Amino acid sequence: MLQQKIDTDIKAAMLAKDDVKLRSLRAIKAALLLAKTEKGVSENITEETEIKVLQKLVKQRRESADIYKAQNREDLYKIETEEMAVIESYLPKQLSREEIAEQVKQIISQTGAAGIKDMGKVMGMANKAFAGRADGRTISEVVKELLS
Repeated sequence: MLQQKIDTDIKAAMLAKDDVKLRSLRAIKAALLLAKTEKGVSENITEETEIKVLQKLVKQRRESADIYKAQNREDLYKIETEEMAVIESYLPKQLSREEIAEQVKQIISQTGAAGIKDMGKVMGMANKAFAGRADGRTISEVVKELLS
């Protein structure tokens, strides 16, 4: 389970005095604890929930990094990208844009989607198919591209 792996890695990062990894792992641990204490969640959270939590953390870091880059704050941009890299290492291998496009083409043919008006139907199936293996923004861009 991810929680035990994070705890072990936190200890290792402390011993190695790796501040970046330690900061990132503590953020993951806090987010997982928060997910565990949400209303309606049993004692243990599922692997799917863990992946969603990690994806949310990566998305937050990416959005912050984009803002810092636009404001020429290289110091803050560097912190966000370092944390993002550590968090991404705990996610399943991400699919390439080409792999996503290939599978989205199959989904479009299965659903019989004809145009951009069917994007919601395709996105619903695509998000389930790529759960944890692709970024929502990338999926959306590919679906738009293929339906236009």
